[in-house]
Amino acid sequence: MSDRYDVVIIGGGHNGLTTAAYLAKAGRTVLVLEKKNSLGGAAVTEEFFPGFRASSIADESNTLSPKIVADLKLKSFGLHILPADPLVFAPQKEGRHLTIWHDVMRTSREIARFSQADARTYPVFIKEMGKMARVVSALNHMILPDMPDVGFMDLPEALKLFKPIRSLGWKNITQVMRNLPLPLADLIAEWFESDAVKAAITASALNHISLGPQESGTGYAFLQNFGHSNNGLFRAGGQIKGGTGALTAALADAAKHAGAHIQMNADVSQITMRNNCAAGVVLADGKTISADKVISAIDMRTTYLGLVDAGPLDGTVLKHIRNITYSGTMARVHYALDDLPVFKGLDGHSSQALRGHIQLAPTMTYLQKAFDPVKYGQFSEHPYLDIRIPTLNDPSMALGGKHVLSATVKYIPFHLREGNWETLHDALGQLVSRTISEWAPDFEQCVQHCHVITPLAMQNDYYLPEGSLTHGDITLDQSLWMRPIPGYTQYQSPLKGLYHCSAATHPGAGITGINGLNAARRILRGKK
Repeated sequence: MSDRYDVVIIGGGHNGLTTAAYLAKAGRTVLVLEKKNSLGGAAVTEEFFPGFRASSIADESNTLSPKIVADLKLKSFGLHILPADPLVFAPQKEGRHLTIWHDVMRTSREIARFSQADARTYPVFIKEMGKMARVVSALNHMILPDMPDVGFMDLPEALKLFKPIRSLGWKNITQVMRNLPLPLADLIAEWFESDAVKAAITASALNHISLGPQESGTGYAFLQNFGHSNNGLFRAGGQIKGGTGALTAALADAAKHAGAHIQMNADVSQITMRNNCAAGVVLADGKTISADKVISAIDMRTTYLGLVDAGPLDGTVLKHIRNITYSGTMARVHYALDDLPVFKGLDGHSSQALRGHIQLAPTMTYLQKAFDPVKYGQFSEHPYLDIRIPTLNDPSMALGGKHVLSATVKYIPFHLREGNWETLHDALGQLVSRTISEWAPDFEQCVQHCHVITPLAMQNDYYLPEGSLTHGDITLDQSLWMRPIPGYTQYQSPLKGLYHCSAATHPGAGITGINGLNAARRILRGKK
């Protein structure tokens, strides 16, 4: 390994690897330094019980930007997206269920069992919201101007908005602006009347945010998810063969093929400065590596309060960094199953219905009540669960025809009012098991092993501060021109030569790779 590179990237998550691949393709000498003995950050596949593997933190839905897949030729490096239909299976308490398919008209026929009016509305809703989501998607792929300092160099980026806005219609852009700050519950209620339909659509937008559906700004999260979905629907479908770790492996191979170097077990203890400019890094073992540019693929708090000397930073900048709210509110629970559970209302082991997302949240009120206790450092006895059974599409995730069931648990606070996650670890697993059993009575008889990842474990084992998968809440005050902090939305930092590409940057959440792509484009574009 050389002691000098054009670029050193701190963190081997999917955004860091994406940035590395693009910069290496452009001829830069690049070194990626990963603290752990494996790459991926939150995008990892791990064996949690002998013979059973799961996407530990981030689920394996297909949200990666198609541009990145094409540019980096990721399919040639083993990335394989499996179809997963239906998109959503939403069981109801009384044994009925709503199934949402990729086929809009087929879904309308399903919705008709709950509401004829909603069945007529659904195709119109998908069409109109899709237009709005394309505007948000275009914003996501932009290197946004630093407000209010908009320059001539920002014009080419702004032109990316022209096509989606033209499709939407200039007169309707005000509707987009109205929807962004709306509570999602209000937005969806303007379109639908059935509780089951409203809850099934709403729940899909909540996994990456820390708020409930009645909180302001959740309309923005819904349009973000819609824009990331790659399928023209309100949430991503499909499944990555081998889990999210297979995506990480493809990105790492693409980066190395382009010439990037990757070193694991490389704990960065300091970003070195020379004349108030980032000049490289120092590892925990004392080794110094020089670089023209340093890119942080980790969160802002760790970067500025742990790796750099805050002396040269303006007091206002430090205040903004310290005021970033993380507020992780999720946990993950993985089960090794001997057999598939039988959900109420399904005939026997009807596995087709279970191939997509299984959402245990029958009404909007249920979703909001699952969130409300978080405000007081508590969690509901009736959490919202977003479940995948990856082995139905990818049997390689378990041996001997057995199954894996993975649940994202909402809402589970990092900061507890009473108790701690060391003592509540088992109680969380039991809560999730009881909740699934309400819909699938034989569930616990199928369980061979349960693996719980608490918000604290997300911080300690996966380096997600306060269990925040997004390196900071996805709220309007921490999004778009204010992400990661006001004045630094173009992936640069307050310190010359230091850049950012993690989920802390625009557009924030999801395994999209857009943050890494935009950061590479900004660096290659050079100084404005």
